[in-house]
Parts: sequence; structure tokens; C-alpha cells
Amino acid sequence: MARYHIETYGCTSNRGESREIEQRLRDAGHHKVEGADDADVAILNTCTVVEKTERNMLRRAEELADETADLIVTGCMALAQGEEFASADVDAQVLHWDEVPEAVTNGECPTTTPDAEPILDGVIGILPIARGCMSNCSYCITKQATGRVDSPPVEENVEKARALVHAGAKEIRITGQDTGVYGWDTGDRKLPELLERIATEIEGDFRVRVGMANPGGVHGIREELAEVFAEHDEIYNFLHAPVQSGSDDVLEDMRRQHEVTQYVDIVETFDDYLDEWTLSTDFIVGFPTETEHDHEQSMALLRETRPEKINVTRFSKRPGTDAADMKGLGGQTKKDRSKAMSELKMDVVAEAYEEMVGTERDVLVVEEGTGDSVKCYDDAYRQIIVQNADEYGLEPGDFATVEVTGHQTVYAFAEPV
Repeated sequence: MARYHIETYGCTSNRGESREIEQRLRDAGHHKVEGADDADVAILNTCTVVEKTERNMLRRAEELADETADLIVTGCMALAQGEEFASADVDAQVLHWDEVPEAVTNGECPTTTPDAEPILDGVIGILPIARGCMSNCSYCITKQATGRVDSPPVEENVEKARALVHAGAKEIRITGQDTGVYGWDTGDRKLPELLERIATEIEGDFRVRVGMANPGGVHGIREELAEVFAEHDEIYNFLHAPVQSGSDDVLEDMRRQHEVTQYVDIVETFDDYLDEWTLSTDFIVGFPTETEHDHEQSMALLRETRPEKINVTRFSKRPGTDAADMKGLGGQTKKDRSKAMSELKMDVVAEAYEEMVGTERDVLVVEEGTGDSVKCYDDAYRQIIVQNADEYGLEPGDFATVEVTGHQTVYAFAEPV
């Protein structure tokens, strides 16, 4: 769980998005603080109505980046001129507003409430399939709130998914602290079975996104899981497997339950089964025992596996964790390593989106965007924005075929075919 500070500028729409971000953060167990210097992460929801406002946003982003361990920039300027923050040498993640809650983790697992129930948000159905995890990471405070994994029966989760689809969900987001260990407490690994049954037993046109699954849990089911992905169009070809470091020494100090080679095994297996898919991962930079060589190993792993969605988090101590008692690295060291990895991240992601330009994609429209635009996802869960949506008659819940016309580094632009 993290301490967050949020600042919102601009119109009523921005303020509404910030309220939604805060609601999701509170639901996940995060805590708001008033000052950026007391926060693990600062969130800047930007406006860009005139040039003076743009300059003010850049200046405030620079200030916040110096005051807190991590900065997330969202809002209109992030969507329209996201590259300006990198050009101004601002060390920040630039995200669409609904990606912010997932990024505020400090490398920890997401937290759900004990009685987490499915939620329908527009055409998006959120389905928590289990609570708790099987890990004991030295830096994570979430385990203290959630305990060991507690997995309801597959049949129960299938029925919840069915109810979401019948209620209008077109995209089901399967969530949990660690979806890869669903069923471990009962002696079985049930995630592939759950996905198979959702895809085959529920009538309707919908898509399924699998939420965060740690490499330690996925490795043992990687063949079975990749096969289920390949066989069913209902399942997005998307896997979020947070590696956290490219150094086995650091992973051991973090008490992660995987080695780098196991993470690479997962990537290679999905490459074998799927012609096109999206790898999402997380890196923690500046862990107390991370050396310069360890950091370079993480950079090398990023270059090798080339994930298309990457969360880079500067380590910050969480009270009551073992890592909080370790002697930390200097703030400038963490900042420099974060900046280097963030720059590499943007190069890798931009390359992936550049390769999409000129291709046709089948997409699902999931929600309205800024102005007269809609946000869509293709089969590999790549974000695609279609502008002038009213002109094309597109609205959330629609399926469409589009041609990608350009990109803004972390998302693409397209027009209906």
C-alpha cells in the first residue's frame, strides 16, 4: 500500500477523473497525504488549454519530481503532449487516467477488500478471483493486509463472470493480488481452467484481461496458460508478469519467488504459442542492495524481452517490512537509475507502437476518451484512440476494425476501416 499525493488542474472532466482515481486508490488500500514530500507517489492531472498553462504544468511536474519518489502525469497534456515531459527532462510515468491506480503499487501487489465483489463500470466488469498471495516479498506491506491466497471455487467465479456479461460487460478484468496462484491453497493451479470455462461456457461477445500474475506462479503453468490464450479469441493476448529486477541477487534479497531465467522461460513460451501478444512487467529501481551491475542487468533484461507496458518504480521503504530496515541508496542514485530505465522504456514502447502504424486491428471500444474520442484495445490489449467517434458512430461496447495511423509513444491513433 502506498501514500499518494494528487493535484488536479483544469476542467470539471479532469476533476471527475481525479475523483475516480482516488476512489480506486482508496479501494486498493492506498492512503492520501497532503504534501508530495510525504508521499511515495505524486499524481499530476494536467491541463493544456493554452501555452501558459502548458508551461505551468511542466514547471509543476519538475517540482513534484524533485519532491517525491515517483511521479505520474495524467490528464489532457499527458494525452496530447506526453512527449513534452521527457523533452523537459522530467522523470515521470505518463499515463491515461484509468491506468494510474494500477501503477500506484510501489512494486507491491494490488489490494482488494475482504468481501471484494464484481463491479460493473460502464462496459468494463472487474472480477476479483481470489484474495491474498503466496509470496513474502521483503518490501511489500500488502501481505500484512491480505494474508495467504484464499481461492473461491472456479464455478463461483464463472458465475460471477456470467453475471457481469449479462449485465452488459464487454471486457472482464480478472484481478487479484496474484492471479497466477489462484487455486494454490486448494492444491490445484486453477487459472487456466477458469479462463477456459469463461471463454467456452458464457455466451456473448466479450473480452477477458488477466490481471497481475507473478512469474513464480506463472512459470509452472506457462504452457497450459499460453495454450488457453492461443485457443480463445475472448482472452486478450496480454500478460502482466512483474519481474522487478534483472538480477538474481536482488530478487533473492527481495524474496521474490522466481529467478530471471524463469521469467525469460515465460516470455519464450508465450512467444512460441502466440504470433502477437503484449508483455507487461514492473521494475523496482534503487532497491537497497542493488549495485550498478545489478541495475545494468535489469536494463539488459528490458532490452532482451522488450515488454510493451512497463511500470518503473523507485524503491521507497514501507513501514513494518524487512526492506525498511536495510540501509538505502541515495536519492540521486535512485533518481538517475529511474531516469535511465524510463528513457529506455519509452524507446522500447515507441518501437512497438511504430510497428503498428499502417496495420489493421480488430478492437473493442471500452470507454469514452478526451473530447470526441474513444479508447479501444486490440487483441493484444494495445491501447488505440479513435478520434471523431461520433462521426463514426462508435461508443463503448462496440467492436470495430480500424487502421492505425500514428502513435503517441504509449498509445496509437486509428481510424475505422
